[in-house]
Amino acid sequence: MKVHVLKGFIQNIFLVEYPDKCMLLDGGSKADFETIQTFFTEDLKRPLTDLKVVIVTHMHPDHAGCAHYLKKMTGCKIVSSKHEKQWYQGVNGRLAHLIDIMLALWVAGKMKRPRQNIWYHPHLHPDVTLGDGQSIPEFDEWQVFETPGHTDRDLSVMHMPSKRIYVADLIVKVKNKLSPPFPIYIPELYKTSLLKLQALKPNSVLMAHAAELTLVEDDYADLLNKAPNEPETNKIAIMRMLKGKLLGKNLGLRNKS
Repeated sequence: MKVHVLKGFIQNIFLVEYPDKCMLLDGGSKADFETIQTFFTEDLKRPLTDLKVVIVTHMHPDHAGCAHYLKKMTGCKIVSSKHEKQWYQGVNGRLAHLIDIMLALWVAGKMKRPRQNIWYHPHLHPDVTLGDGQSIPEFDEWQVFETPGHTDRDLSVMHMPSKRIYVADLIVKVKNKLSPPFPIYIPELYKTSLLKLQALKPNSVLMAHAAELTLVEDDYADLLNKAPNEPETNKIAIMRMLKGKLLGKNLGLRNKS
């Protein structure tokens, strides 16, 4: 078994390769399809149809955006968490979907990535849904663990023999320091997820937006200390930004007077 790390549109892409099959540890963005296809044909020298499973850890554009398209092109199975409701449900959900796409494009701009179409359908239709500790079909060495907080349905994926775990956006790096992600919709669950990760004692942690590393006890303590006690959502961030701009304008008017 090999784990290949590809440079995605704005995130790491983790491709698990076995002699007879392959699995993606997340669904990537729509802009990542060509990268994945090229890696199969030119680097691995094997057909894209050897991709048998795509995990979707949560519904953000850089984690779910290419899943359905990969299924269409390869016939692979989509594996995700067990939830009756869609993450981007209703009018508010569709608005959140648009905001998340715009934020992903903003991040891409900051990273000086060429502008690409990353639109994807806001609703996921997985072939297999798994709960905490269940094994991935066709890839029995791998288990999923529920690690919500960033959203209500985040999954982490562990290779049990090596104890290497992919945690998606559970942990990120900000100014070269480990940090909780943004947004965090359910802060109490986020802290529980960090404690679960700590209890699993992984040998190394693979992250969507940072290099693989081994966490020590001080890392967990620091992350728990940094974790918010109140929700930190896109809506809250936008409201703060608007209030800041309005406050700046008001102060400007007062200064002029």
